[in-house]
Amino acid sequence: MRKLREVVVVEGRYDKNALSQVVDAVILETAGFGVFNDRQKQALLRTMAEKRGLIVLTDPDGAGFVIRNFIRSCVPAAQVKHAYIPDRSGKERRKKKASKEGKLGVEGMRPETLLDALVRAGATFEVEAPGGDAAEPITKTDLFAKGLSGGEHSREKRLALIRLLDLPEHLSANALLDVLNALMSREEFIALDLPYPPRRGEE
Repeated sequence: MRKLREVVVVEGRYDKNALSQVVDAVILETAGFGVFNDRQKQALLRTMAEKRGLIVLTDPDGAGFVIRNFIRSCVPAAQVKHAYIPDRSGKERRKKKASKEGKLGVEGMRPETLLDALVRAGATFEVEAPGGDAAEPITKTDLFAKGLSGGEHSREKRLALIRLLDLPEHLSANALLDVLNALMSREEFIALDLPYPPRRGEE
């Protein structure tokens, strides 16, 4: 599986599932039109765009283009690439009926079609260094060691880190891991001085 430098933006979780079978990348969902009123998600998109660049991959229908145009309005154009899938009539297997426009969305595309769309958009594929000396990622074990998961005050500590990095408060531990790996190296994470909330009696 090819590793992608840019963060890919899709509409929903089924699109994310389909794309995650094609590339190793951080994939963010807009929750359809949900991103329009989600200022934290908008801030996350701007942060990721500045750090890694975005590739927007939405369905080829009118709603998909409305979402693209919204992202254009809140993220600098130089930090965004747009990947397009072809117009193909059909219905995804999980759906009882076709979409309003009768077009297949991202989740209904073949893997090679999704990969081709990313390549044509100018996606940056990272090449592993000779000898396998790829950068070591931040892992769930690292989150645990920092007290960000599996502990009594893990949720409060995650929230403190999320606020420090100006990220959406509802990020799960797994989503936070993806974002952290996009924003910093493992060495930077380990050296991070986390602003843990005070315990009772320490305020």
